[in-house]
Amino acid sequence: MESALTRLLLLGIFLIGLLAQFVKPLGDALQDKAYLGGALLSLVGYVLYAEVQRLNTAHEEGRAGTARLEDEVLRLHAVHEEQRALAARLQSELERLSGAVQRLTEEQRLQSGKSVSARELETHFRQALEARETHIAAMGFTGETVVVPLRPMLQGLPRDPERVVRVRLLVPDFTKPIEVPGMIKSDGKVTDAPEFRRDLVDKIGRYNREMREMIGRLEDSGRGVLHVEFRVVHMSPTLKLCLINDDQAFEGLYDKVDIRRFGPPSADPSRQAGGDNGERLLDLVGYDARLTRWHRDDGAKARTVIDERRRLFETLWEAAHDLSEMSTQGAGSASP
Repeated sequence: MESALTRLLLLGIFLIGLLAQFVKPLGDALQDKAYLGGALLSLVGYVLYAEVQRLNTAHEEGRAGTARLEDEVLRLHAVHEEQRALAARLQSELERLSGAVQRLTEEQRLQSGKSVSARELETHFRQALEARETHIAAMGFTGETVVVPLRPMLQGLPRDPERVVRVRLLVPDFTKPIEVPGMIKSDGKVTDAPEFRRDLVDKIGRYNREMREMIGRLEDSGRGVLHVEFRVVHMSPTLKLCLINDDQAFEGLYDKVDIRRFGPPSADPSRQAGGDNGERLLDLVGYDARLTRWHRDDGAKARTVIDERRRLFETLWEAAHDLSEMSTQGAGSASP
């Protein structure tokens, strides 16, 4: 309101001065009003001063507002950084607690051994063969659990003449009568099954030949040196055991029993297919058995188990016979 009145006053003074230039009586009247001109000039100066003060005040207020805004931004930034630091500390604490829980869980799991399938041995064989020297020692039914997955791995190894792979396989001596596996007679009692033992002898001999053929293949292709040895001991194949180097042990049982009719190709067809004389083959199955895996890094219990299983294997290995002794007796002694 004050600014509008001031502008109207100044406009009126301008118009009066302009008219005084053309209207002589008005001009003569104003000539005697010299003090009035000075007063008006002072008024103009006052108005200009007031406007400058207003502008300065507005500028200072703007600067103060900007400063307050900057302070608020800094405060909010400090609060944000504090929140970030708190979140980081909470995240770190959560990770620490989670890691502690995971370690405790892992330690408990490892101390009790990890369950794997027999087929998963293939993965551990492959990892072991990445080393310059690998030692695999196993005890089982026929050696199938080791031979079947290991042969193609050996064929696919990269060239390395310095590589050394040692394989020892301990299997039952099926040239001697045994009741498990055996034949369940019509009275429900188990007895020896010579024909089935003959098949097992042939299968073990085939696995032995296949592995020994790999010796020359690896040397000729520059993939390394392979040592293979089969030994036999007169026992029922109830324990499945595999040792990889000095740091891993896999153990399990032939915990499945397969009771079925059995007859070789030359046997009476009625015995093989539909005829029933009351006899059934009692066979042990373990290819899909669950194995407990122990690793030396899993703790004191794991190390103890590995050492005990290795002592068991070495004791039986030293007492066992070379496979050639079973081969010389052959299928003939597999008869009753």
